Amino acid sequence: MSTWYLRPDAYFEPLFNGWYAWPYLMQPATAARHTVHTHRRIMKSFVNNFQMHILANQERDLAGGDYLDCRADQVAEIRALVAALERDCADLVGLSAAIDELEELLRGHTSGESIEPLYARVPEPLKGYVELFMDAEHHPSYRLIEAMLYRSPYYRRDLQRLGFGLLARVQGRPFVFSTPRLADANHLQLALDFCHPKVDRLFAARERPLTDAELDALITNSPAAGGLAMAELFTREAPARRHQRLERGVRVTYTGHAGFMLETAQVTILVDPVIPSRGADDTDNLVSFSELPPRIDYICLTHSHQDHVNLETLLQLRYKTGKVVVPKNNGGGLFDPSIKLMLANLGFDVIEMDDLDEVALPGGRIVAMPFLGEHGDLHIRSKAAWYVALEGRTFFFGADSANLEPRLYGRLSEHYKDFDILAVGMECVGAPYTWLYGALTTRPVAKNIKASRRLNGSDFERALPMAEVFTPRRVYVYALGAEPCYKYITGIDYHDDSRQIVESGKMIAACEAMGIEAECMFGKKTIVFDPL
Repeated sequence: MSTWYLRPDAYFEPLFNGWYAWPYLMQPATAARHTVHTHRRIMKSFVNNFQMHILANQERDLAGGDYLDCRADQVAEIRALVAALERDCADLVGLSAAIDELEELLRGHTSGESIEPLYARVPEPLKGYVELFMDAEHHPSYRLIEAMLYRSPYYRRDLQRLGFGLLARVQGRPFVFSTPRLADANHLQLALDFCHPKVDRLFAARERPLTDAELDALITNSPAAGGLAMAELFTREAPARRHQRLERGVRVTYTGHAGFMLETAQVTILVDPVIPSRGADDTDNLVSFSELPPRIDYICLTHSHQDHVNLETLLQLRYKTGKVVVPKNNGGGLFDPSIKLMLANLGFDVIEMDDLDEVALPGGRIVAMPFLGEHGDLHIRSKAAWYVALEGRTFFFGADSANLEPRLYGRLSEHYKDFDILAVGMECVGAPYTWLYGALTTRPVAKNIKASRRLNGSDFERALPMAEVFTPRRVYVYALGAEPCYKYITGIDYHDDSRQIVESGKMIAACEAMGIEAECMFGKKTIVFDPL
């Protein structure tokens, strides 16, 4: 009897209406805004002036911009996608327009008197899905009742697809925010939603082989488009690399970008995993899916950007994941959708944590730590750094936190310090906040505001005080998006003199001068700590 494994160079992309799915394409209101103000806008621009887009994609410094990465002979396909969007997503287009109308209605309510009469004027698509309220200064606003939106017709599971390709057959994956995924000769799109019963078994085949009958059952009655056959995604060869069980101590593995895996003999924790598919020419400097343990007890997610809450990876790990630990959100703000609700509707078991909440572990605990900055001054609460204690060892994963108020870390250091590892992101020249959130705004944002409010992490001047007050034994600079395999997610392409690289170098040098082991992380690193 033959057995079949999902090939290590087979890559998966979760798709929503043909676009790479990230958290803001899952919640219906934010999905509606991006469908109209990102997807339709970029595709129409390409149809109207495809030459500009083609030229822009040849410029390294324009990586991550709003330039659709397709060929001139694909204009007709993109034009057809625009028509299909306007036909098949009319409800989402209407929902987006209703948000515009509601916010304009509330802007006009300046008397400070009761807003109860405004309920009758809430646009029809939003009736029953919003609560209106006034703040302490008598300014009107609203909150979305997100749980209801996920139970509404606006939660479009029918627009979800599974996209696949083989690294050997593509030159590179286009940037996820600028280019729809086409079912061309080198790709396969399965018309299965993310919670279809076949999905978990398909991804489990990275480590648990399928029989001939199971493979046939996966392929049968799975509507597909594209020139890549589903059978081509599988191989009879077992993965060359397997997980090695840990008997004692704590093993910490850097898995790339902002990802870490912590293991003891009793528990496994992943932080912000983005696990890449492996091409035939990859070195050992990447962690593959087959190297992960057969059970992941906890996945901790820091914030809802696409390179931290990465649905591509999470859906491939769902079949063997216990709990996903996420920060608490504001409760209905358009800019701050609930990570908990999103993942719960994707079949995950989710724990939501507020500042300094704790989860007990065998031999330790997880603590949610305050996370400032990196969100363009928006009122986004769903962000947390993670403190993990295991077997007497302690670790702090700060992700893209910006040390805007040093007294915060000074106060935290009264209770948490002397870390075995302090990991801090230093992507200190972030894009204007409208890069991620512009589609949600209902009025144009002035250039001076865009220039001032950016998605910045810590630079050297902000990162160094963290090392000074937390007195770690090791400092790891990470989350830079420097590994080439992540470019399609981050849109980042550094030069040697890029400020992020220069600032990171200064941090490494300063830590070493303080007697702290320091390193700028890249690809893969494993360190084993004896228990204390």
